[in-house]
Amino acid sequence: MPSTRNLIATSILALGMSAAPIAAQPYDSNPFGLVYEGAITKNIQGKVNIHPVQYELHGLKIAANVYTPANYSPKEQYPAIVIAHPNGGVKEQVAGLYAQRLAELGFIAIAADASFQGASSGEPRHQDIPYFRTEDIHGMADYISAYPGVDRQRLGALGICGGGGYTLNAAKSDKRFKAVATVSMFNTGQVRRNGYMAKEEPADIQERLQKACEARENGLKTDKTPLTGNVDFDALRDEDIAKISTDLYREGMLYYGKTHRHPNSTFAYTASSQMELICWDAMDHLNLINAPLLLIAGSEADSLYMSEEALEKAVGTNNKELFLVPGATHIQLYYVPEYVDQVISKLADFYRKNLN
Repeated sequence: MPSTRNLIATSILALGMSAAPIAAQPYDSNPFGLVYEGAITKNIQGKVNIHPVQYELHGLKIAANVYTPANYSPKEQYPAIVIAHPNGGVKEQVAGLYAQRLAELGFIAIAADASFQGASSGEPRHQDIPYFRTEDIHGMADYISAYPGVDRQRLGALGICGGGGYTLNAAKSDKRFKAVATVSMFNTGQVRRNGYMAKEEPADIQERLQKACEARENGLKTDKTPLTGNVDFDALRDEDIAKISTDLYREGMLYYGKTHRHPNSTFAYTASSQMELICWDAMDHLNLINAPLLLIAGSEADSLYMSEEALEKAVGTNNKELFLVPGATHIQLYYVPEYVDQVISKLADFYRKNLN
């Protein structure tokens, strides 16, 4: 019989995507649960190492991975980057990939699971609330600033997809970040309010807010928290994926459901989270960001409009740039080697210049 890997490659070819970059590994074949191509399998002296850690944030236990550069010494001083994962993602996926690649270039990097998500604690599970997602980024900065060898004056931030929107929000107030970057930035509040690629507020917004309030009340009464957005990845069929009209969601189903699947990663979030998400927007008060800002997006990403809007509204810094990766879509910046290499090269130049 054909291998699972070959079946996935065949499915992706059928959906019009290249099978060449499919090199992820099952989470249970990696001792650290990492699922991205080229992931660390063991710590070797003199090479990039990974350090699973836990720390407390607002009474919750946050699970994170710290990546240290080759020949790391706690007696030296290193620049550090905090990395916020996408909506539905976990630290073992694209956030871990970028953390490892940055560590290979001499940075200490940390990727943490969001509160109430992944391996981090918090009940009810799967809350997706902007306040906590933003605090998660502040919390990573707290922890890594005290890590042996970190030069707290050379601290940068990187947010991917939804983590990019939350990173922009954190950077408005957190002046510890001397350089701020996003990859495939996604404005979660705007999309929960208006829908993806929609420009105007829909007519049913009050009804959706009412349902979110009812979900919160039901959770209090029954101790069972309703979820929305849940996807049964085991039942995910290629023909159903192919019918999804937007690149982000179609390719996202492949990435999260097939090629880079992790059991802690889910599209589900509490229905009551909509109460906060609908009323939030990553673009609010972007003028408060005064640090150097780099927005990276694929030239073919249907989410590109979000990075373009952020660039326009970030009037508080003169050091800002929108860098387009030619030919890439939103999700392809998560794993396709030729695109990831371009992103890493740009990030390295950006952080070295602004964290010198």
